[in-house]
Amino acid sequence: MDVSLLAKLLEDNNQPKFRLEQVKKAIFQDGVFSFENITTISKELREKLKENLDILSFFPDKTLVSKDKRSIKALLKLKDGNLIETVFISPKPNIWSACISSQVGCPLGCGFCATGKGGFKRNLTAEEITDQILYWKQYMKKKGLAGVFSNIVYMGMGEPFLNWEEVSKSLRNLTDPDLFGFSSRSISVSTAGIPEGIEKLAMKFPQINLAVSLHFSADEKRDKFMPINKKHNLEKLKNSLRSYFTHCNRKVFLEYILLENVNDSLEDAQDLIKYLKSIGNFHLLHVNLIRYNSTSDKLKPSSSSVAREFKNYLLRNGVNVTIRKSLGEDIQGACGQLAGR
Repeated sequence: MDVSLLAKLLEDNNQPKFRLEQVKKAIFQDGVFSFENITTISKELREKLKENLDILSFFPDKTLVSKDKRSIKALLKLKDGNLIETVFISPKPNIWSACISSQVGCPLGCGFCATGKGGFKRNLTAEEITDQILYWKQYMKKKGLAGVFSNIVYMGMGEPFLNWEEVSKSLRNLTDPDLFGFSSRSISVSTAGIPEGIEKLAMKFPQINLAVSLHFSADEKRDKFMPINKKHNLEKLKNSLRSYFTHCNRKVFLEYILLENVNDSLEDAQDLIKYLKSIGNFHLLHVNLIRYNSTSDKLKPSSSSVAREFKNYLLRNGVNVTIRKSLGEDIQGACGQLAGR
């Protein structure tokens, strides 16, 4: 929803200033999915808004629900015909989180991620980003889903820091108490390691959570699977995290996908520990281990036993670590599986 267009339309129709607040509350807070359902305004104005504005900047194309009902994936068709995906997950009973996209496709081409295989089309606008949240608010209302919509993660399609201008606008809108009103601490932005993006997040949104897709702690392996590492290697990433901690005394989450016989050995664990300690602020680093969600026939997830051994070794060496349970793999909605099709 483009609030500036809404405000202009109301002004052009000589509506009192409080009318804008009424409509914004209905859409952004209450999850109303049609102007016709905003009963606090006149029928004539409802018709005028319906004729001239769209609440969503895309059209829902397809929705898939996982067998356990804890993950829902939506394929959304943008007005230019491009497709994006967003996922709604329930990690705990009656708690819902949205995983949203910031780009159509992704330019990074990581070897374990489905998104980059289709190439990069374009950046999303701030409206297209935040409308994914509106979509899930509306979905909850339509389907009568119980629970609280509490968290947002920029871990869908795309690299958020390569679309910083629009992502930053979307963050302002999501945390605006007159719009969505989410707490900054309930929002996380994930990056493959763009130093200037990490610095901008620290300066402009110090309470927003930072997550880093690390996955490898040796440049040779990271170069092979994450081409961005050739430009922004582990040394640059380390320096950017050190800079981040000078501005933010907040926990940073490091995502580590476990790939069988690739990065799950004892030596890999030792390299990871060494790298984490070199960053400093060791107590503020938290590793999320994720068993690979299949997107390629050439790669396999580490076994559950290997994942536990890897985790336990990190724990014995003082690393804050958890194994993150993947949700939605049966609908291709888990980490790394979004492909926009």
